Amino acid sequence: MTDEHEAWLGIDLGTQSVRVLLVTGDGTVLGSGSAPLAGRRDGVRHEQDPGAWWEGVCAASRAALREHPRARTRVGALAVCGTSGTVLLTDGAGRPMSPALMYDDGRASVQAARARMAGLVVQDTWALPKAVWLTETYGPGRITHQPDLVVSLLTGEVPSADSSHALKTGYDLEHDAWPGMLPRLGLPETALPEVVRPGSPLGEVCASAADATGIPAGTPVVAGMTDGCAAQIASAALRPGSWNSVLGTTLVLKGASSTPVRDPTGVVYNHRAPDGSWLPGGASSVGGGVLAAAFAGADPAAMDTLAAAYEPSGAIAYPLVSPGERFPFHAPEATALVLGEPESDADLWAALLQGVAFTERLCLDYLHHLGAPLDGPLTFTGGAARSPYWNQLRADVLGRPARVPEETEPALGMAALAAYGTGSAPGLAEAAEAMVRIGTTVAPRPDRTARFAEPYARLVDELTARGWLPPPVAAHAHARLDGDTADS
Repeated sequence: MTDEHEAWLGIDLGTQSVRVLLVTGDGTVLGSGSAPLAGRRDGVRHEQDPGAWWEGVCAASRAALREHPRARTRVGALAVCGTSGTVLLTDGAGRPMSPALMYDDGRASVQAARARMAGLVVQDTWALPKAVWLTETYGPGRITHQPDLVVSLLTGEVPSADSSHALKTGYDLEHDAWPGMLPRLGLPETALPEVVRPGSPLGEVCASAADATGIPAGTPVVAGMTDGCAAQIASAALRPGSWNSVLGTTLVLKGASSTPVRDPTGVVYNHRAPDGSWLPGGASSVGGGVLAAAFAGADPAAMDTLAAAYEPSGAIAYPLVSPGERFPFHAPEATALVLGEPESDADLWAALLQGVAFTERLCLDYLHHLGAPLDGPLTFTGGAARSPYWNQLRADVLGRPARVPEETEPALGMAALAAYGTGSAPGLAEAAEAMVRIGTTVAPRPDRTARFAEPYARLVDELTARGWLPPPVAAHAHARLDGDTADS
């Protein structure tokens, strides 16, 4: 008999921090660690130093494992997630040749237009146009996604990329191949990494990485997924019709479907789960990052209490974190807006919270417009899910209940994927459902849902008037105001 724990390590390379969780198969968190990350923003440009990711992983992993000494814990495997669309170039040995262009960096608009002319459905901030821009700026190199760099340092080998991160670099998930036109866009075949399904083995932690991170040498490393998919796994929203709304710096909605959700505009795209099913969703540029920008140093809980007096707010906001919108509509020219004059800081705080919730509702309305299945449970994860007030507000605006797991970190999703990838669970859904513990279920208050209908309709009309939201989508959103957003 032994009291040794078998646990799984999940590593999340976020926008503002690296987070690491050590989790048992039943969802018990044995250890956690975090380390801050800083970026550089300048207009449409958003960069990070790739070296900072590794420093963060080393610090956060040591902190997570320090809480549970090696003698009592066997790390079964690990997986790494990163921000979707973040890309850099590396040389043949895996060393960075460029800064990392982050998920919302928009400098490659010219390259994106060329890709669209070639028949590819891409957005300006996707990794493919940024990879072309990097190649034109820094010379030929290997396309490297955020987790690829960390995995290379963990294993000591240049790894294959996972298909989840490769999606926004143009990888064709239905045919499991890179499109043949990429060399014509300026990406030679030598720049394209081999691609494997999430959960596939990538190697083992090498001795030097073990010394740096505290992760035992020989620990298996399996291919991860993007942070949005990781948060979806951490919500156990993997059965068809289930959806996870991840609200952190920005808003990401991820669902599960037996077939792809087709969107010719590319606003909604489909990741592929390890079992071959589909994970449709989209990423907005609206999110909680506006709160830190507008109210640096504020106490969120105190501001939430004050904001409760403004339901609805005297102002209506579309709170973009950075210029341009990607979901629920594609509008590179979109800018943040506030209609009306908030009477106080508390009123403005309320307008921003409500504006994010209105965007979330519009995302669901758009998914319904496309025919996506929405009849399963909705789960809230991400940093904003720590706010009970915001959770209730969002449920009220959406008019549907939402589950909030006890642990809302994408790193938990990577721990579940690591368990699945080493055969410790029959499927990814089963691994996630064993680990995820639902803390609360927030029920909408019908009187509040009705109260928010008018400002939501006004925002939809304003977005349409500015030419950002297509009129058919606006009409669909209006039609659903009298219905239930859980209807499929």
